[in-house]
Amino acid sequence: MRALFWSLALFSLAVGLALAAHFNTGYALLVLPKHRVELSLNFVVLVVISAVILGYWLVKISVTMFSLSSRVREYRLRRRSEKGRGAMLESLNAYFEGRFAKAEKAAARAILLGESPSLNAIVAARCAHQLRDFAKRDSYLSVAETLAIHDFDAKLITEAELLLAQRRHQEAIAVLGRLSHKHTSAQVLELKAQQQAMNWEQVLVLAEQLAKRDVLPAIEAERIVRLAHIESLKRKAYDVHSLREYWEKIPAAHKRDSDIAFFAAEGFLALNENSTASTIIEQSLEEQWDSELVGMYDRCLVEDTLKQIEYGEKWLKLHPSDAMLLLVLGKLCLRQQLWGKAESYLDASLSIEASHSAHLALADLCAKLGKGDRVKLHQEKSLELTLKQLNAISGGRHKLIV
Repeated sequence: MRALFWSLALFSLAVGLALAAHFNTGYALLVLPKHRVELSLNFVVLVVISAVILGYWLVKISVTMFSLSSRVREYRLRRRSEKGRGAMLESLNAYFEGRFAKAEKAAARAILLGESPSLNAIVAARCAHQLRDFAKRDSYLSVAETLAIHDFDAKLITEAELLLAQRRHQEAIAVLGRLSHKHTSAQVLELKAQQQAMNWEQVLVLAEQLAKRDVLPAIEAERIVRLAHIESLKRKAYDVHSLREYWEKIPAAHKRDSDIAFFAAEGFLALNENSTASTIIEQSLEEQWDSELVGMYDRCLVEDTLKQIEYGEKWLKLHPSDAMLLLVLGKLCLRQQLWGKAESYLDASLSIEASHSAHLALADLCAKLGKGDRVKLHQEKSLELTLKQLNAISGGRHKLIV
């Protein structure tokens, strides 16, 4: 349509010029020294127009020739950028497909082509790590650190994550310390690193922060906090002042947790702080019943054993079929020389679940009562059960009735 319009326009202009030239009878006179030249005005107009057109095209050709080198340069840069972008997309696609060797080669090609070199170096480092070529991985990370401007935090996060995969937690913590801002993903990585390094106080701080932000599920956060408290209590169980100071800092809700109370009581018992251990057990059992925890109660050698028996009998109303509680009550009555009640509780414990401790306590009771024939019987049964239970021990908090 445009071509038709221009054709009509040029045709009309030509017709108009032809008509004008036909009716134009003027001439142009050029006066030169010793010469006079008379020319048709139409010819002069035609020459001027032709000269203008020729000059325009000569200037345009000259400009095009002078700018040709820059155009070629721009074209080459554009082609290079397109190839680099294609290599980067190929690398990312292969990486997410799990084709790490192909992804690493494509990322290396994108780096050479100058397409987001720091980002592609990070991708290449991840691929090399998956291929277990750690020397090449570290080389790519060095490239990323050299070239990174906006992607520096991405490089640090990647490096920390890969170090953690090798359980090089101290190095990972040092790398994360270089971050300009620790967002939630960085804090999750740091939490893992601190767990591996067993820096339990830092683990507590991070777990609580992430739980408040709903980054960690409540159950997972509770598990991590419980573990951190338990491991901290174990570490401080060699000094009564440190242990007491730490225990007082634990929130009340956590103190009632049976696992935390178990290891706290165990620590205080090891330091002969029987009264404190007894109180911890009593308060925890009021909140949450735990047979293993009640199994420690008779080890708390406090002055008022009768008060302990009262606690035990109160719990027995709520848990009448707990073999461990019956065993503990039997031992407490034995200590208080309440022979009849001791025998009754120990027999009841054995009727629910046989245990070497109940047989051993009954052997002790029979010896005190002068029943020598039954002493040997209970000792033999105690030894038999002990051997069976030793084969079943799997570590951690034991699950035996002792």
